[in-house]
Amino acid sequence: MDAVRLILTSRRALADSGGGRAILAEVWQAQALSQAIGSRLAVSGPPELRGEALGLTELAGRGCGVLEAPDLDPGDLRAAQLTDLDDARRALLDLGILLADIGIALVGVASAAADEATYWQCMEAIDAADESRDRVLEMLRKLAAREEREEREGVLPER
Repeated sequence: MDAVRLILTSRRALADSGGGRAILAEVWQAQALSQAIGSRLAVSGPPELRGEALGLTELAGRGCGVLEAPDLDPGDLRAAQLTDLDDARRALLDLGILLADIGIALVGVASAAADEATYWQCMEAIDAADESRDRVLEMLRKLAAREEREEREGVLPER
């Protein structure tokens, strides 16, 4: 499935998740998807994005690592459904929004946490989501710079 569709599915699932455990499961799914997108861009994305994409892969992996992995059937893991990343720019724009959404959702879970362990788990996950979003924004900046350079040189942008 295309990255953009998976990201939009994740945003809807996060918005529809009810309580703390469901939100944490959706945050884990979103970070796993971020990790898969970063990995895909690191291997086959534009060369100028590869370093930041590797960083996204590592940070998103940290985001998954601080959260308890949800009990999912293999077919329910959105990251495993990633087959296409045709429009890197669009995917990164949408991924940045998803990462902001999970940060906001985690603030809500942390605020309502009944125990200190859950609170700190959320704080670590917020940090990972924020740093992941920084990587996404840097990749978008690099894509914009490349498109601007190609436009100046009269080269059609590669999408």
